[in-house]
Formats: sequence, structure tokens, C-alpha cells
Amino acid sequence: MSVSMYQIAVPSFQKHLHALDGILDKAAVYCTARKIAPETLLTARLYPDMFSFTRQVQESCKFAALSVQRLASVDVPAEADAEKTFDELKSRIARTLDLLASVKPEQMTGSEDRMLAIKVGPNEMTFSGRDYLLHFALPNFYFHCATAYGILRNNGLDIGKRDFMRRT
Repeated sequence: MSVSMYQIAVPSFQKHLHALDGILDKAAVYCTARKIAPETLLTARLYPDMFSFTRQVQESCKFAALSVQRLASVDVPAEADAEKTFDELKSRIARTLDLLASVKPEQMTGSEDRMLAIKVGPNEMTFSGRDYLLHFALPNFYFHCATAYGILRNNGLDIGKRDFMRRT
């Protein structure tokens, strides 16, 4: 039995976006309990040349949405990356989850062999749908999710692997 592109992509994105949503709740509680300004965590980075926590969450949502857009050939509204609060980030995640829930498996049928050309910075990259999902989209998505988690953990939030691997 083969595994479909939908089965690989959509549940993976959903699971980790739900996990991000959960750690956002914990981050908000942590800030209140410790009397820390939320901006402290929202703007935190693991290293000065890396994206902030907020941007890591935005990029996670972007990779999930754009991947589904490309593989299911659906229109996805562009997001402005204007979130500045935990609640705004939670809304962004919710919109992304709504998009994922709206995609039907048959919309992604055949996408594994379709060629995709995407612009990455100044370069254009060409992939089969399968290679795009497995070797570009999912690794980038997981990188941003893991980095968001790492930023919060590095800043003292009591979260662990179970939070990252949360079941939906």
C-alpha cells in the first residue's frame, strides 16, 4: 500500500501547528507568572542572525500553507507577517489549520510527479512534487517549528519533547 502526498503532508503540518499553538499558550502563562513582557519572548532569537520566535512561527505557517497551495493547486491568501502578540500568532496558526482542513486528499493526487519551480531568494529551484515535499518543504517546516520551540526552551519555558510531539 502506498502513502499519498496528502497523508504525508497535511497531518504532519496539522500535528506540529497544534503543538506550536499549545506552546504559545504556555508561553503566555509563563510571561504572566514571571511578570515578563511578552515581547521578550516574541522577539527572542537563538542567535543574533537568526529569525525571532515570532518569525519562526510565521515561517512554519508559511511553509505549511505554501506547500499545500503548490501541491493541491489551491489559492492561498498572502499573509502580511504582522503578528505582534501571542493571540495574533494563535490566529495565524488557526487560519493555517483551517486552510489545511479545507484541502481534500484528491486535490493532491498526482502532485508527486508534477514539476514545481519555486523562487528561493534570487534562485529558482525545480523539484518534482515528491522531492519538494520530502526534501524542501517538510525539512524547512520542521526547522522553523523546532527553532520556535528551542527559543522558548532557551528562555526558561518548561516545555519538553512531549510538547513538541503533541498528539492532536
